[in-house]
Amino acid sequence: MAARKDLTDDLRLAHVLADNADSITLARFRAQDLRVETKPDLTEVSDADTAVEEAIRRLLGSSRPRDAVHGEEGEDTGWGPRRWVIDPIDGTANFVRGVPVWATLIALMVEDRVEVGVVSAPMLGRRWWACTDGGAYTGKSLMNASRMQVSQVSTLSDAFLSYSSLHGWVGAERGLQFGDLMRSVWRTRAFGDYWSHMLVGEGAVDISVEPELALHDMAALDVIVREAGGKATSIDGTPGVGGPGLLCTNGLLHDEVLELLAEFDDEDPAEPVETEESVIIVGRRGLPPGE
Repeated sequence: MAARKDLTDDLRLAHVLADNADSITLARFRAQDLRVETKPDLTEVSDADTAVEEAIRRLLGSSRPRDAVHGEEGEDTGWGPRRWVIDPIDGTANFVRGVPVWATLIALMVEDRVEVGVVSAPMLGRRWWACTDGGAYTGKSLMNASRMQVSQVSTLSDAFLSYSSLHGWVGAERGLQFGDLMRSVWRTRAFGDYWSHMLVGEGAVDISVEPELALHDMAALDVIVREAGGKATSIDGTPGVGGPGLLCTNGLLHDEVLELLAEFDDEDPAEPVETEESVIIVGRRGLPPGE
């Protein structure tokens, strides 16, 4: 793996951080005494989330004391051009219910660009990582890895789409647009969270998209998909991790997907049908094909 020299140590450190996170999350997964609280935004947080982030912050404090840190659960610390972005458990709802699809996301940003990303899903026995100009890989360790490459599907009607949920698209006032996208592709599945986007990087899925995400949800995913040969932007087509949302594709389908997801003009005559489900599923083009 030919990583950029100035990022090699950062990538290795990110793997050490992920190893420590895995040891904590595996010990707390399905624990009878797991403590779960509801945050002000009505999302869940477990004692495992906070323990992982605290452990990562301690290690960064000793290894990279001059770097800033942004995490989902704690206050931002530090300043300067280098900033670590941490999601201790992406998929907390799965974690607390005993569903084994969750991961720790670790990224390093320099200025506004993500340069290093590691996604570690220990219950799946999977890890994905990348750094700028070093390629994207998946495997159990730096020494036991396979290069990632996005698919070559170039026709939307042949494409495989993955997403997280349906109701978020109505909340973002793009339910009809998402219905159009679902209607246009070959197959849809809600693998959800980080996994949808990593499947794009592996070439197993061609499109992954979510309408609303925070920086810690997106940062690690962005560089991995890009280094696998794909494209990652907001759902409005803006490069980077500023949002709104995140669209990842193999690159060949990106512009066509953006066109379908675009906000309507004020003169657009399309009117939503009565329920959230029908807005999303029907779209403007009728029901999607049966599966």
